[in-house]
Amino acid sequence: MGSIVLVVRLVLADLRRHKVQAVMLLLAVTVATATMALGLSLRGVSDALYEQTRAVTAGPDVVALSGVTGPAVTSALASLANDSEVVAHHGPYRVVYADLTTRDSTSSPVVVQGFAETPGAVNRPLITSGRWVRSGGTVLERGFATALGVGVGDHVTIAGRSYPVVGIAVTAATSIYPWAAQIGPYGGPTDYSGLAWMTRSDARALASSQDLPVTLALDLKLRDPAATEALREAHRDSTVGINFHSWRFTAEQDTVILRNSQPILVVGSWLLSFLAITGVVAQAVGRAVEQTRRAGLLKAVGAAPGLIATVLFTEYLALALAGDALGLVIARLTVPALASPTASRIGDAAGPSAATVVAATVLAIAVAVLSTLRPTLRALRTATVTALTATAHRPRHRPWLTALSAPLPTPLLLGLRLTARRPGRAVLQACSTATTVIAIVALLTLYAQPERGYGLDGSSVLPNLRGEHDRRLMLAVTVLLIALAVVNTVTFTWTMAMEVRANMAIARTLGATPGQISAGLSVAQLLPSLPGAVIGVPLGAGLLSLFAARNAVDPPSSWLFGAALATLLATAALTALPARLAARRPVAQTLSAETA
Repeated sequence: MGSIVLVVRLVLADLRRHKVQAVMLLLAVTVATATMALGLSLRGVSDALYEQTRAVTAGPDVVALSGVTGPAVTSALASLANDSEVVAHHGPYRVVYADLTTRDSTSSPVVVQGFAETPGAVNRPLITSGRWVRSGGTVLERGFATALGVGVGDHVTIAGRSYPVVGIAVTAATSIYPWAAQIGPYGGPTDYSGLAWMTRSDARALASSQDLPVTLALDLKLRDPAATEALREAHRDSTVGINFHSWRFTAEQDTVILRNSQPILVVGSWLLSFLAITGVVAQAVGRAVEQTRRAGLLKAVGAAPGLIATVLFTEYLALALAGDALGLVIARLTVPALASPTASRIGDAAGPSAATVVAATVLAIAVAVLSTLRPTLRALRTATVTALTATAHRPRHRPWLTALSAPLPTPLLLGLRLTARRPGRAVLQACSTATTVIAIVALLTLYAQPERGYGLDGSSVLPNLRGEHDRRLMLAVTVLLIALAVVNTVTFTWTMAMEVRANMAIARTLGATPGQISAGLSVAQLLPSLPGAVIGVPLGAGLLSLFAARNAVDPPSSWLFGAALATLLATAALTALPARLAARRPVAQTLSAETA
């Protein structure tokens, strides 16, 4: 127990001394684990919302759809309803293909289903506001109504006739908005469509008045919900085309709108984790001397190597696990909105699954291990006397570097020497810049894709929900990546400034001005950022090509060039303030502190 108490006290004392670094690590791990948990949870949450909607609306196991009407179709559907495996059915009922226009002239295709005023045992849409259908009125599916901005009491025009909206409802018999049509007229391809319900007589009158395309549908409840294929084979008829949509098919179709969401979030979490590791490594390197001295003190009072490693590692592990817990909570609160962007489903989304929790926790532990392993091993391998007298690492003198940089202007000379003498730090900065550019390129590529709206003429009268959803997610991930990259850049600059303050003070005694010192520190960050930005452009395009459609459009080259240039300019701006603050420190104070 004594060792545990000692470890806790040492960790808490170190956290109090380095509050900013602790908060940075906590936020980085929180963002990375939340993003990963969201990506891994989307599919399961979408399925859960469909199951809950299906349960409360008596959703059918199978929906049988005809492309046309007529005696042969009616007979075939009646035969289906009388099958021994069918325990309940609803229909056949009319499905009318029409156009809908709101008062503000927003238009969209719509399928109108003719239902009884008293719902049956199968496919009972749940009213979320208003009431069920009555003569002369219509009920709109909730996802469709939300997209239109229409509520109970508003009027809509369907095929030239005005109808009051008497209710808003949800159903599990059709896919989420905008795929309510399921099949098109005459069994052809579907178009983006909303769903509305009317009474049977109103649907019949609507179809006959405008000579609109009409099909028939039949909802079936089976003795064995898994026997869809057997039912399909038993009623295969080459003369009458019947489409069978099982509940599993509908659940799968619900996830179409999320097809790109999971890769965006999961790959985004990998990039965020990489940035988190580079940032924490930079912090750990900046504290290497302090950690080494701390290890020396613990060795001097008799601490074993295991206890020292535990003390040094526990701080980062505790913060990583706290960030993991916060990330999982954020994912639990956020995932319902991401998994059901159309409001076509109801229910409570369960939290991340056990597998998701394990994956996120492994990610958090990996960040802690990869960030602290090298500094911890270095502290343990350093002899006690050496550790107690440890000073900042003095880079080796390289004659070729001196010869190469001597003719250069002072800021460029200083920046080149700082970069070449710390190749590990330069690699971290280059990787951080490349990661940021990868995300920006992916975002620009996504925004360059043309999106067909849900309007009648293919325009963006109603926005493409899938495209909008993907863009919002990609924008959010990119903003988080840029935020972490900003923190990393400032951290790299300040850490380097603290490490080389003695060298910079000597440079000032030899005639360098504070402005040249500041510019040199900025150049030291810009030099590795340049190849990082150049490499990030093709890497971003290549990464997105793994998930993009074959007919994806490449963004203009000017966009990509602008992204790389903007990243470099932002790096220069971000390094200016910490570099200037470090450069203005009095020379005498710096040299006396180094020799004390």
